[in-house]
Amino acid sequence: MKRAYLQTDDDIAARASAPGDAAIAVVRTAGPGSIERLARVFSRPGILLAAPSHQAVYGRIVGPGKRPVDEVLALVFRAPAGYTGQDGVDVLCHGGQTVVDAVMETLTAVGFQRALPGEFTFRAFINGKLDLARAEAVDELVKARTAGARGNALARLGGELSRRLELLHRELVRLAAACALRLDYGEDESPEDFLDERAALAAVRDGCANLAATYRVGRLLRDGARVVIAGRTNAGKSSLFNCLLKQERAIVSSQPGTTRDYVEAVLDLDGFPVTLIDTAGLRDSADLVEGEGMRRSRLLCEAADLVLYVVDAVAGLEVGDQAFLSEVQRPLLAVWNKLDNSAAGAAPADGRRWLGLSALDGQGESALVAALRTALVGMPAAGEALPDPDGLAITSDRQRQALLRAVAALDDALGLLGSGAIDQPEGVAETAFVHAGFGLDMVAVDIQAALAALGELSGETTSADILDALFSSFCVGK
Repeated sequence: MKRAYLQTDDDIAARASAPGDAAIAVVRTAGPGSIERLARVFSRPGILLAAPSHQAVYGRIVGPGKRPVDEVLALVFRAPAGYTGQDGVDVLCHGGQTVVDAVMETLTAVGFQRALPGEFTFRAFINGKLDLARAEAVDELVKARTAGARGNALARLGGELSRRLELLHRELVRLAAACALRLDYGEDESPEDFLDERAALAAVRDGCANLAATYRVGRLLRDGARVVIAGRTNAGKSSLFNCLLKQERAIVSSQPGTTRDYVEAVLDLDGFPVTLIDTAGLRDSADLVEGEGMRRSRLLCEAADLVLYVVDAVAGLEVGDQAFLSEVQRPLLAVWNKLDNSAAGAAPADGRRWLGLSALDGQGESALVAALRTALVGMPAAGEALPDPDGLAITSDRQRQALLRAVAALDDALGLLGSGAIDQPEGVAETAFVHAGFGLDMVAVDIQAALAALGELSGETTSADILDALFSSFCVGK
């Protein structure tokens, strides 16, 4: 029978360190009976059972007939002080794969279940050690590819996003209570007019919108971007590739068609992980291998987040360049390369912004990197809020959609309160409209909808199916 995350009474075990040979590996266990169960295969069971939380005990994992499996340190955690909120033991063993396999086989032989992906963090969430926003940050911290991604995940794991959501949630609860009070008591008995709360409601709405707007940056920090360098043969694509990476990664030659397939590498662009791809040069060629490389180049451009199209400033803008620039459907930066050459001409005055560059000596590189970063991060659309100024960014579309639902609900509420989004009945004064109950009951419904949306972010109102899908994407052992 397939195990489920909600079977939290099972004692579970999994390797928590990366696979492969290493000096030390960590096998993590958790569950209400995990310490007692581990003691059955530990050479010093009495000392292990008596150990207080956060104490390390030296001993051996032993198999049938007390046969030694490995010498280990057992780090004991007692509920509720451990990571999961349950009893647990982290077993530090030698890091060879056969050693870890033998330890895991010994643990499963005494009844430990193999942990599901993310099951330890799921238990931390269920037991109130982490809210859902912090739990999601755990997985992103493990998978962070740049310092920027690590810093953003660490800030959210530390509770920065949760604190902001709590402030918004607390203010909405206050507004919901004020609305309920106005509905419960008549106009003459109400101490305040709820119309005075429009500014507070608008502030919560803007706070949700500002957080939602950070998704553009957060998604880039988490997933990175694919940037394809394209252009005709000998335009300097491979030189630009090496220039940006600060290493001789691609072969550079004056012979046309040197790059016949694509070459890729990961670039840390001011904290953003970028997969940079050097492609085969575009030209007319009867060579079948080179032709296949060019076909792949076009396919890569079609799937890219951004295309860097490089033109040889000495040869100038040719017909093939103009055809590509007019046909490409992806965001593009045009690069006018080889400015170090005295024969280089001026960039075309075709209304396009050309970035002057010498990939050989680095002239214009800083301006190109700045333009590349701006193109990837993007500028806000009309009417959209700027990303959060201190850099905190949400990273999942689930979070973004929940925030946008809260914004939509609060927009409806503000419209009912006379902000202009929804017209009140003709001939009814604004205060009379609300006092007479034409809209205040619907305002209460909208506020509750916004509260439910924020609850999805913290996990208060998140369905079991969503939780299963979210935690199943974690690595095993975390």
